[in-house]
Amino acid sequence: MAHLTGVEPRPRIRHNDYSPLTPPPIGGWTPTLSASVVIPAHGGQHRLDLTLAALAAQTYPAHLTEVIVVDDRSDPPLRLPDLRPDNTRVVVVPPGGWGAGHAMNAGIAAAEGEIVQRLDADMVISREHLEALFRWHHLTDYLVTIGGKKFAEEPALTPAQVHEAVRHGSPEDLFGPSALVSSSTEETIRRLDGLRASKNPYQVCTGPTVSLRRALLDEVRGFDPEVVRGQDTEFAYRLAQAGAVFVPDMEARAVHLGLPAQRGEHGKSIVRLVEAHLAHRVPLRRDLRKEPGRRWLVPYVEVVFDVTGADERRIVAAVDAVLRGTLTDVAVTLAGPWSPLEGGRRWAPGTEAFDLALVRAAFGHDARVRFAEQAAPTAAPVPFRYTAPVDAPPAPALLERAVKAMLEERIGLLILDLPGGGTATLERTEAVARARRLTAPGEDPADVIAQTHGVRHAAASEFEELPKAPARPAAPAAPQGGRNPDVAQTPEPATARTPKPAAAQAPEPEAAPPRRRGLFRRS
Repeated sequence: MAHLTGVEPRPRIRHNDYSPLTPPPIGGWTPTLSASVVIPAHGGQHRLDLTLAALAAQTYPAHLTEVIVVDDRSDPPLRLPDLRPDNTRVVVVPPGGWGAGHAMNAGIAAAEGEIVQRLDADMVISREHLEALFRWHHLTDYLVTIGGKKFAEEPALTPAQVHEAVRHGSPEDLFGPSALVSSSTEETIRRLDGLRASKNPYQVCTGPTVSLRRALLDEVRGFDPEVVRGQDTEFAYRLAQAGAVFVPDMEARAVHLGLPAQRGEHGKSIVRLVEAHLAHRVPLRRDLRKEPGRRWLVPYVEVVFDVTGADERRIVAAVDAVLRGTLTDVAVTLAGPWSPLEGGRRWAPGTEAFDLALVRAAFGHDARVRFAEQAAPTAAPVPFRYTAPVDAPPAPALLERAVKAMLEERIGLLILDLPGGGTATLERTEAVARARRLTAPGEDPADVIAQTHGVRHAAASEFEELPKAPARPAAPAAPQGGRNPDVAQTPEPATARTPKPAAAQAPEPEAAPPRRRGLFRRS
């Protein structure tokens, strides 16, 4: 096994197929990375005691491990039991929030490890659990590892019983095979070849046992404290937009004490709250954005125009063209010299500053329009970005059709030849983010995207019009006194049905695309 030292190039993983990585066998390698296990907890002292007892029997070196219990205002306050890992401490959440996400952020702020493990306070994990997950992080630094779990009603157990069973490698014996309930997460992982074939692997990363490198965690700025239900999925979605690869390891076994909350009395209400949070923050969940009249926190597509040197009429026409398109879930970023407008300066008519002042007056109160000196390096957390000349805004249906094609073909970059000359690009944020991580000095990022996600070159006209509904054939007249059997069998036109996402993966591109320098900034 090669350890990542910052000198060796990172492996170029295509989509989520981490097959090129070979983890070392359990017990057959020497760990070097320090790790922090962060456990958010609210009450449940006895279950926490069992979790800490299992952590005290881990094969991952104790001198490399710290455990941080985050007390989310428990009453009475949580205490540390006698049976626990040596380097364990309790921190109390700061005021201003509540919930697992807020507690995780408090624990992350106190953590010192190069790896951060999020673990629920009601998990009995196997002795190899941490080692199985952490070995992957010694291979490269943009992985998110997911442990397995089964559910069981909590029997009468003592911390000593748990510690002894874990130390001997058989924590499942504490519950009995008939008491263990498989999780839907494990079933999904098996069905999708360990997530190698998953199109959206972040959806499986729902906790309660997940680990990643600290640098990757800091890059996405931790958890969203406003998301009190579904925070793990929202967090994983942002990791996906940062180019992360999700690796489940079923050798990291665990038993979750208690059945899933969704099966309880208030299960449907909990699901509704989760969906309300995710609808605003995870644009790829199109099933949650069925109301076209709403405005969402995170748009589906960002459109970028460089307006430097453009007059007000051209800029306004471009923005209006985007906002009138068939895809309403969009935001427009106008990149240009906006700073001269600050400070109460006067702008003479006929100057660039005056035209920009007119544009800002026209769109300054529209939350869908943003003003920036330059576009951010990636569109994250927005999943797609379209960049075009201000004189060539997209046709009404182009964004909708082009994004659909990218999803069906699983490509990361679509380069469009415009009718009047020049090109526009539609980027998939996760592909650009991964390319920024992997591109060598002097290398074209588009070449890296071709390796990790795929690139296609096409004419913009291919996506400019929605397909017309085929004419419904006239039904022959029914025989008098009877029913025409052909009428009953006439299918509904395909365009009238609810479209279904394509399930098949598009073939690999036959050749590398033409080079496009300067598509993505690396700073």
